[in-house]
Amino acid sequence: MLDTAVYTLPELPYDYAALEPVINPQIVELHHDKHHAAYVKGANDTLEQLAEARDKEAWGAINGLEKNLAFHLSGHILHSIYWHNMTGDGGGEPLEADGVGELADAIAESFGSFAGFKAQLTKAAATTQGSGWGVLAYEPLSGRLIVEQVYDHQGNVGQGSTPILVFDAWEHAFYLQYKNQKVDFIDAMWAVVNWQDVAKRYAAAKERGNSLLLTP
Repeated sequence: MLDTAVYTLPELPYDYAALEPVINPQIVELHHDKHHAAYVKGANDTLEQLAEARDKEAWGAINGLEKNLAFHLSGHILHSIYWHNMTGDGGGEPLEADGVGELADAIAESFGSFAGFKAQLTKAAATTQGSGWGVLAYEPLSGRLIVEQVYDHQGNVGQGSTPILVFDAWEHAFYLQYKNQKVDFIDAMWAVVNWQDVAKRYAAAKERGNSLLLTP
C-alpha cells in the first residue's frame, strides 16, 4: 500500500472569481475543489488497489483497474493544465508583439490561420459526444500542432502528443451557468485563454518531443 499520496490537488493560480463573467465563482469552486479533487483521489486509490493486487497476485480486476488509473490520472493532468490555460486578462489571439510569436507562427503553419484553428478547436470541443475535451496538442512525429477530440479524459489521443491548450466540455464545467448550451460556453472560453501559458507549454513540448521519438 502507498504510504503517501502520489498525486495532490494543485492550488488554483487565481481566486474563484477571477474568470468572471465567462465562468462564475461557484463553477470554479465546485469544479476545482470537488471534481478535480475526485480525480486526484481516484488516481491515488487506484494505485493502492494495484499495489494490493501485486502483493496478493490477484489479477482478476486488472482490466478495470488499468482503465480507472488512465481515467483518473488523465483527468488530473488535463484539469491541471486547464486552470493555468485561463486568466482573467486573457483572450484575443497570440501575437508576436506579446512575446508569443513562435506559437502564433506554429498555429498559422499547422492550421492555415488562427481563424481556421479557432474554428476547428471550437467545433471539436463543442461536438464531443457525451463528456470530453477539445485539445490543442504538439505532435512530435510531424513537429506540428494538432487538434484532438478527447472522449472522457483519455480516448482518441495520439500517443506521443502533448496537450498545450485544453477546453473542458464536461457538463460540470459549464452547466450551472450555461445550462445545456455547450457551444455558448466554448465560444466564451476564448475570452480567457492565457496565451502566455500556452506558448510556454508549446516551447517545452517542442524541446521535449524530439527525445520521445525512437525513429531518427
